[in-house]
Amino acid sequence: MARCALARSKINFKTMKYSAFVAALLYISTYCVGQNAQTMEKETIRKIEVTGMAELEVIPDEIYFSISLREYFKDEKSQRDKVILDALEKQLLDALKSASMPRENLSVSGVSGYREWNGRKKPQIFLASKQYQLKISNLQNINELMARVDDRGVEYVNIARVEHSQKSQFRKEVKINALKAAKEKAAYLLESIASSLGEPLEIKELEDNYYAPAVAQYSNMRMMASDVAAPETPLEYQKIKFSYRMQAVFKIK
Repeated sequence: MARCALARSKINFKTMKYSAFVAALLYISTYCVGQNAQTMEKETIRKIEVTGMAELEVIPDEIYFSISLREYFKDEKSQRDKVILDALEKQLLDALKSASMPRENLSVSGVSGYREWNGRKKPQIFLASKQYQLKISNLQNINELMARVDDRGVEYVNIARVEHSQKSQFRKEVKINALKAAKEKAAYLLESIASSLGEPLEIKELEDNYYAPAVAQYSNMRMMASDVAAPETPLEYQKIKFSYRMQAVFKIK
């Protein structure tokens, strides 16, 4: 009886090994067939690859100025009657208020100073200066504002940069238009060969360009604060430009 049981166990073991071997072969065969089918499917997909482009130009509605106010002496020769920063800053704040501009449009960007030396025997006198960033929506407003500030206390006014308040929205719109242009191009190209456009297979952003115009600089505010008209700047006609290219792959029906 023991020998019969041992013999049966050996047969069962051999049968199990054989079954596992067959199962492995079936799995490998099925996997290979599936891989070959996928490869053939990829190779047989007819597709078209195109690039679309879109542009948009807008007038800046946010102009950022860098303003520097500097202490000075009313009597420069004898260095008397110093006009301090607090007085100059108050003039600037009052100008903002008169123009109905939010106080938040003006922020401090830096503080500096220098020594005024008048002859070897007289002591050095420290004169402070303060830098601000001012955001306005209309370029002409800067003349009205700075006319209310003592021009002797204005060291410089620079246009630092320009922006648009809806920049993010414009980016989205132009990218969507670039993708639509790619789809339209693919459609009319396929139509010319009696084919039709299928579903998109791949979409890729190729180029993301944002161009802001060059800015002007006013280094002498005496002209701006006087009755002489300020010179025209490129910001009166130059625009911010958004330009994007999108690549798309479509299936051909």
